[in-house]
Amino acid sequence: MTDLPVAARPSIQSATHNVETVLWVKHWTDRLFSFAITRPPSFRFRSGEFVMIGLPGETEGSKPILRAYSVASPHFADELEFFSIKVEDGPLTSRLQKIVAGDQILMARKPTGTLVLDALKPGRRLFLIGTGTGLAPWLSVARDPDAYDRFERVIVVHSVREVKDLAYRELFERDLYDDEFMGEEAKAKLTYYPTVTREAPPPGVHAGRITDLIQSGALFRDLGLAGDRFDPAEDRIMLCGSMAMIKDVAALLEGQGLVEGSNHEPGDFVLERAFVG
Repeated sequence: MTDLPVAARPSIQSATHNVETVLWVKHWTDRLFSFAITRPPSFRFRSGEFVMIGLPGETEGSKPILRAYSVASPHFADELEFFSIKVEDGPLTSRLQKIVAGDQILMARKPTGTLVLDALKPGRRLFLIGTGTGLAPWLSVARDPDAYDRFERVIVVHSVREVKDLAYRELFERDLYDDEFMGEEAKAKLTYYPTVTREAPPPGVHAGRITDLIQSGALFRDLGLAGDRFDPAEDRIMLCGSMAMIKDVAALLEGQGLVEGSNHEPGDFVLERAFVG
């Protein structure tokens, strides 16, 4: 977007995409921001799915610039929330990070994705493991009552470089527990496990890369779980974030006897291949 006042910015037209209005924007750090847009009445999605969103090309007649974004709001929400990085020279985020309430953006008409509860077999514990903005689908799943109906324990593991990057920390440490409708379920079943990799952590935050925490067994000890590995009979895992983390953890899971699932054949763990090159 340009730095023009909202009223002076041209409206977007599209015959192939929904044109939605920005409702709010929150800048967490100089690298991270969240925003919400209007939700079309006809738009339906499962918590954890993603949709293509973006902006028109910068020159007349050029193609719009679209990227896959996990919807961070649960499936029943009135608005659609997203969590994004800022890339100074990124074709999309260099412009997207400048949006303000009242601006318009493009959104595809159909969502998709494998980070959904239907792609997992029944189990006792659900691990939602993400790095950076890979937290986005867990913001959706962890706010969906269906996750607590299906599992005895829901564990959100969020790994970032520095403590300041732990966006949405208050949501998991306070707001969900105070929620009028699902607070009691969250208090009984939800565990938040934040970890940082580039600085000494303060109380309540762990230290280390996710792969190291799994391999050493520290993750399981910190959570008070028996054993030092995942249990294929009881544990179900979702992965989202950096390609390196996803590939490394997926290999660890397969080595511990877990089988990848899909929408067509539910399994023990799922990852979003649309984000894995």
